[in-house]
Amino acid sequence: MQTPQSFKEQAFRRPSWDDYFMDIAELVSRRSTCRRRAVGAVIVKDKRILSTGYNGAPSGLRHCLEIGCLREQMNVPSGERHELCRGIHAEQNAIIQAAFHGVSIRDSVMYCTNLPCSICCKMIINAGIKTIYYLSAYSDVLSEEMLVEAGVSSIRLCRKEEA
Repeated sequence: MQTPQSFKEQAFRRPSWDDYFMDIAELVSRRSTCRRRAVGAVIVKDKRILSTGYNGAPSGLRHCLEIGCLREQMNVPSGERHELCRGIHAEQNAIIQAAFHGVSIRDSVMYCTNLPCSICCKMIINAGIKTIYYLSAYSDVLSEEMLVEAGVSSIRLCRKEEA
């Protein structure tokens, strides 16, 4: 049984809600089957997880870890020609999983290990997600412009070790 002192110590180390959900997004990213970048996404509303997603090939298809990366084979630079990929992005998978299970994500928040690309941003905007918290930027200027125009907040979280 914990003593009152250990309860205080535990409360002192308790993560903020943003850190909690981003930690989960990072854990989700570990399921990725992409050879280039592991990304995780978590959709949250009222401090409750609605859906998660990671990047990889569609269900039932062979993963890039097994058959190789089409983008690597074609020397496609990061942030370009998103359609030349077998994988679905983490953000797309999180939105698809919510739809598949009949969960409304209108007015929700997304935690994502990377700032979403322009294709994902279009889906995020139309899905009614209001805020995106992310850790790393992504080389897609159009995504940032669209989010601003649509009024979707994008907030980069800095980890304590980065500050």
